[in-house]
Amino acid sequence: MPTVSPDWDLPEECFVRIKEYIPTLFVDLKYATEDNFTNQVIYDFTEPVLRLGTVKKLAKVQETLLKKGYSLKIWDAYRPTEAQFRLWEVCPDPDYVSDPNKGFSNHSRGNTVDVTLVRADGSELEMPTGFDDFSALADRDYSDISGNALVNVQLLENTLKEEGFRCYWKEWWHYTDEISYPVEK
Repeated sequence: MPTVSPDWDLPEECFVRIKEYIPTLFVDLKYATEDNFTNQVIYDFTEPVLRLGTVKKLAKVQETLLKKGYSLKIWDAYRPTEAQFRLWEVCPDPDYVSDPNKGFSNHSRGNTVDVTLVRADGSELEMPTGFDDFSALADRDYSDISGNALVNVQLLENTLKEEGFRCYWKEWWHYTDEISYPVEK
């Protein structure tokens, strides 16, 4: 997976290490560990990467959140196509895993991120569910959640939408940059 040094003037389609550009955010790549719904390591890298154009937007989101005492925490970003095939083998449900035989996940384009909201010090906040929860609580209906979880997830969603990210309705943590890039195999 190609990466480059921090240079904001690179072409926007370049892959970059997110933490080199946004050092204040937190990372817990779930698919680099067994702490995910498959209970298997899906890919063997621990530094998330995305396209620079998407990272620029995330940097604005992070700046806004930090001013309010919050931060982003990344659970998944670029996902190689072979990892997508592995996920499909474990969970062949197109509502939750993109079928790589019919097209590719936007994660494989480098413009999609799975994130949560945490305090600026990295401590957890109440959210609707944990990562990769396939229950109705994880969708964007939000009628079945209340209190702090609702306030927190709406802050996350609204801040990301303001910078041009689209939501996936079944996963409150899943955001795709409105700018699409080719699949990186």
